Amino acid sequence: MRAVVDIPEATRPVRQRPDTEPIAACLLAAPAFALILLLFILPTLAVFVIATTDWQFGARSLSFVGLRNFAELLADSTFRISFANTCLYVLVVVPATTAIGLAVALLIESGQSLRAFYRAVHFLPFMATLAAMAVAWEALLHPTIGLANQTLTALGLPTANWLRDERTVLPVLGLIGIWQNLGFAMVLFLAGLKSIPSELYDASEIDGADGTFDRLRIVTLPMLGPVTMFVVIVVALRAFQTFDTVKILTQGGPAKASEMLLYTLYVESFEFLRTGYGAAVTVVFLAIVVGLTLLQARVMDKRVHYQ
Repeated sequence: MRAVVDIPEATRPVRQRPDTEPIAACLLAAPAFALILLLFILPTLAVFVIATTDWQFGARSLSFVGLRNFAELLADSTFRISFANTCLYVLVVVPATTAIGLAVALLIESGQSLRAFYRAVHFLPFMATLAAMAVAWEALLHPTIGLANQTLTALGLPTANWLRDERTVLPVLGLIGIWQNLGFAMVLFLAGLKSIPSELYDASEIDGADGTFDRLRIVTLPMLGPVTMFVVIVVALRAFQTFDTVKILTQGGPAKASEMLLYTLYVESFEFLRTGYGAAVTVVFLAIVVGLTLLQARVMDKRVHYQ
């Protein structure tokens, strides 16, 4: 008879089960990755490739031209004007939107009634369709029947053809941009103000900073650092993407005084059918967007966060 040896359970070999978690994770992430690949990565790569060709929309053939489109871009006076106009537009819209948005948020937060009403009124332009609002602005700024000139006439002040004068068209577009983005900045600042602990105001009052401006300078503005940086970057990105108001109100005129980057891209790609050249403009635009995004990540992580 064979002896039966009882092996303790702790010393018995344990069968290793196959690790299926990585496979399951890949399968779950596959649909999202496929969408990102189809909607973002491949189109972006296609833009970079087309920017190095002379392809025209609808043509059956194309030739590789290297960096010729970019060289032509730098020598093109229209591109230089549109780039300068876009930068000037951003430099006007971003600081004004940030400052006015913060001021409106402080006024609403300090009020005792109708807060929801004021928030809705100021946020409405951000939610409204910009094309419809542009038509309303066009009627408001009409040189003869517009409310703006009629008001100036009633006050005995000189009028202007706001959208057809080289001196006024870009400031007017900047005013519309501020009006459109004001509600967005206000809502973010309101959320930031809600997150500031009241104990900090109590501590500042004990230290002698009991005035409104002292509390604003010592507590409110430093604590709103991350929100302020986020507002600046997002509004700047939206300002660089301005297209609707230019297309509807000015078509880049007069004399290219309101030409913007995205409008130049639209004209070159879809009116002149210079797809390769338009792709080069797109690459420049993407470089600006990526640069602003990296700036946001770098500055917010190192300079505006608090412990």
